[in-house]
Amino acid sequence: MFTGRQESGIVKNIKVVEWLKADLLTSLSALFKSMLRSSEDLTLDALASLMITCYILGRRLGINFTKLDLKIEEKLRQSINEDHEMEKWYGDISNLLNYLVDKKR
Repeated sequence: MFTGRQESGIVKNIKVVEWLKADLLTSLSALFKSMLRSSEDLTLDALASLMITCYILGRRLGINFTKLDLKIEEKLRQSINEDHEMEKWYGDISNLLNYLVDKKR
């Protein structure tokens, strides 16, 4: 069975994951509201919060930042290969992939 300290750590991690899930919803709501207000500052803040929360949630679930970055790049390449609409219409996916790859250099 678990010792008191181990159980406390598990309970704490579960609570943190639940808090992060709620934070995702809060940030998503803030994004939608900022878009209605046409506020670039609020939109930027909400998008940044969403991204930060996703990375931290991944870490709490046992996924390190590098592994998440690699998965993002893999999914971008897959979307390019599958001729995703955002890629066909705007080139956004390849632009993001190039940005992420160049940032690592």
